[in-house]
Amino acid sequence: MILAIDCGNTRLKWGVHDGAGWRSQGLLDYADLPGLANLLRLQPHADRAIVANVAGPQVGEAVQAALATVGIPPVFAQSQSRQYGVHNLYDVPEQLGVDRWAALIGARALHRQACLVVCAGTATTVDVLDAEGRFQGGLILPGVDLMCRALAANTAQLPLADGKFAGLPRNTADAIASGCLHAQAGAIERMFEQVAAYPEATCLVGGGAAGQFFDLLRMPKRRVDNLVLEGLARIGREA
Repeated sequence: MILAIDCGNTRLKWGVHDGAGWRSQGLLDYADLPGLANLLRLQPHADRAIVANVAGPQVGEAVQAALATVGIPPVFAQSQSRQYGVHNLYDVPEQLGVDRWAALIGARALHRQACLVVCAGTATTVDVLDAEGRFQGGLILPGVDLMCRALAANTAQLPLADGKFAGLPRNTADAIASGCLHAQAGAIERMFEQVAAYPEATCLVGGGAAGQFFDLLRMPKRRVDNLVLEGLARIGREA
């Protein structure tokens, strides 16, 4: 079995995959990272671990130490030019975030046609994968919450308040929330134009913030809770 670990910007996501499906999955705040080894002892035992880390070396070292404690050998994934049916056309392939690379591999495994790969978290990434499995490029934009906080932090009279989406907002909190959600959906819909002409093209949307705007998207779409973990599980099969 494979333990997949996604060390994202805000928290750690993990899952144990038996080759056919997920046996268990979960989340861990970085404040609770010292308890990772104990958490893993309670899960089905994995033969090896595959890790995507964009949280920095300190988190990477803590994860490696926890894996050593429970006797699971780790492999830290890296972006490559080609891997598992995906061809990376980034100017410098190794500079593509490893979480985005894993999400592309996961998307290709789940949908063998052209797709738009969206991961919504602290940041939102929007990546184009054509029908031949070529990553053509993509966007990084602030996530919904980051957009809202930026407005509150950099304007004198726009508060950080809980608003809700409205087609025609009539209060400031709803205007902020709706503007940020429209910005996310609009960027995604514009990028979907890059693949819309392909047969069976769809948008795969994952990440903790995906539910905030998923219903606004006007294209063929599918929710996938953990695209990065899906990709890591496939990388781990041959790691």
